[in-house]
Amino acid sequence: MHSMDLEKLKMTGAGRAMAVLTSGGDAQGMNAAVRAVTRMGIYVGAKVYLINEGYQGLVDGGENIKLAHWHSVTNIIQLGGTVIGSARCKSFTTREGRLAAAFNLVKKGITNLCVCGGDGSLTGANIFRSEWKGLLEELVQKGNLLYTQPQYSDHFCGGTHTHLNIVGLIIDAIMTTAQSHQRTFVLELMGRHCGYLALVSALASGADWLFIPEAPPKQGWEDRMCARLESSRTTGSRLNIVIMAEGAIDMNGESISSTYVKDLVVKRLGYDTRVTVLGHVQRGGTPSAFDRILSCKLGVEAVIALMEATPDTPACVIGLSGNHAVRLPLMECVEMTKLVQTTMDEKKFDETIKLQAENPRIFPHLCFIFSQSNFTLAILNVGAPAAGMNAAVRSAVRQAIVHGHKVYAVHDGFLGLANGALFEMKWGMVAGWTGQGSSLLGTKRTLPGKNMEKIVETITKYNISALLVIGGFEGYNGVLQLFEARSHYDELCIPMCVIPATISNNVPGTDFSIGADTAVNSAMEGCDKIKQSASGTKRRVFVVETMGGYCGYLATCTGIAVGADAAYIYEEPFNIHDLKTNVEHLAEKMKKDIQRGLVLRNENCHENYTTDFIHRLYSAEGKGIFDSRVNVLGHLQQGGAPSPFDRNFGTKMGVRAIQWLSEKLTENYRQGRVFANSADTACVLGLKRKVVSFTPVSELKDATDFEHRMPKVQWWMNLRPLLKMLAKYQTSFCEYVPGEIEHVTRRSISIDSGF
Repeated sequence: MHSMDLEKLKMTGAGRAMAVLTSGGDAQGMNAAVRAVTRMGIYVGAKVYLINEGYQGLVDGGENIKLAHWHSVTNIIQLGGTVIGSARCKSFTTREGRLAAAFNLVKKGITNLCVCGGDGSLTGANIFRSEWKGLLEELVQKGNLLYTQPQYSDHFCGGTHTHLNIVGLIIDAIMTTAQSHQRTFVLELMGRHCGYLALVSALASGADWLFIPEAPPKQGWEDRMCARLESSRTTGSRLNIVIMAEGAIDMNGESISSTYVKDLVVKRLGYDTRVTVLGHVQRGGTPSAFDRILSCKLGVEAVIALMEATPDTPACVIGLSGNHAVRLPLMECVEMTKLVQTTMDEKKFDETIKLQAENPRIFPHLCFIFSQSNFTLAILNVGAPAAGMNAAVRSAVRQAIVHGHKVYAVHDGFLGLANGALFEMKWGMVAGWTGQGSSLLGTKRTLPGKNMEKIVETITKYNISALLVIGGFEGYNGVLQLFEARSHYDELCIPMCVIPATISNNVPGTDFSIGADTAVNSAMEGCDKIKQSASGTKRRVFVVETMGGYCGYLATCTGIAVGADAAYIYEEPFNIHDLKTNVEHLAEKMKKDIQRGLVLRNENCHENYTTDFIHRLYSAEGKGIFDSRVNVLGHLQQGGAPSPFDRNFGTKMGVRAIQWLSEKLTENYRQGRVFANSADTACVLGLKRKVVSFTPVSELKDATDFEHRMPKVQWWMNLRPLLKMLAKYQTSFCEYVPGEIEHVTRRSISIDSGF
């Protein structure tokens, strides 16, 4: 879509009305989606109605369908559940119920409907859409609808959400108790017949055993599981974690209950064993930053899709492909949902099982043989600490051991490599690292340039065949320096891989870095508390400083997640006129229902317009209208336990990196030694949209702003219009990247947990 078309979009909403409802089980992020749809609809000039109690409210009509205003959805972005309610609706499954629903929409002049829910909601929307014209004709025949009434479009948009963060927090708490009392915990998770949540939770927690319906254990699993738990204890572990999906089955299709597993462990091993059924607690709590940002993306895209739609446009589902919104044909999604269920019933999860089988701690009941090699790897952390680094180290160490490699860990980054601060890693040494924050290896920002001779000596002394660097911009820059020094040192002609890990998310070659998700969540939680502290204070604006160096990713994503009024970043230059415009915008807000504001500032967004300067400016210009307070979030954004996303991301990236390094070692082994001097043997392992890629550091050099330590082009800049539009700034759509139409293929049903 061209920017000119998007500008016209702001005129298309005039005279139109749309409605939004939430359906099915509640999920974190639903309120953020409702807020985004409501505000974006109003932004383009349409009337927006909120439908209470899902499809039931649509059938009942009356006061359940209420006109929304901009301020109707203020301060709901951080709330869990759904403020407009959701209900299972039997009447909507009948034609009579859908006829009543159609009549209630027609009475209000509603031309478009946006549904936020899961697979059942999509199925209901699809049936309603397919019957729409027939329902209108029946209403006309019954005299309830005149032919002269306007044509109503039948377009629906929906989204789904995750409970993983809540599960992660609960597992962390349970693991602490289990560690203290040397217990075994059997955790049963929701998910019906889908084991996705259990699988990803097992990866995030480093569980000892996993039961999911898609990978039933083979006959005799009881013996193997008990042997695994016992082996874990004899090697020093004080706890066991067994995770199971509620639909877990054996090879005969018979249910495996959490009680049966618990009784088995007690009888065979005599361990103090407890069962925890998480149940509906998984649906509660404050939505994560990812869910909030995702919901805002989908909500805005849904409104744009609805406004663009013509009577001939197929109904669509708004989804996420990598980090970009996409539009998927509703009919294809419904058919694929049926196919997915069939696939699950047939237990065809071969791709996922094959991938996860390479970590015998996750699928220990699968046959696995350890390899042997003559290669030695060194693993080090470089740059500032980032949550998830330890998860990456753990999976890399264990994957390397599985491949038969000797593994050395390096203390304090490149400086430690120069000083010979290495020690050999064993399987049990990384137990429990997944949930640990910061860097247990220690990390420094020191680049290898000044210590090149010493680094070469260490590589020679320990016979290092490959390097794995887990870290931020300095990690990437350091490997680039090592690559460029290959012409002087043959010892550096070894495979080298960088796994990006930094809260700043500023490493070229990837859209996401390990640690960035945790940092955004930490900043979001800090802002939520700041907003809460002002709940009893009228007319106050908070100026909050975030970290990130020169990269504005952290400030931008946090801004969207907390509904900030502005987020100042280096990549989007601003001047005193822009600051004054923001002050006037906030002053206008204060005259209405909204009594507080929130402004974010990236720490290096401007040399002269410091956090203190902006605070003083807001205080002076807002005098008599609002007062101002300042908060610097500081290093709390680096600390804390890694989010489930960062744990899984780190785990997966560690495995992929070792797989790649092992391939390069084999390919470049000649005459009794490794000699790798091609550009494709020194790479950054990145995630671009939904594709994992290895990009040579030499290729990334021209795409890098070394002065400001970040890529020259940043994908997340297309999120900036979302922040401005949802704060009601009159802005251009030129930078907004609309969702592309994609078709649903069978490939989509291969679950790649973590990506």
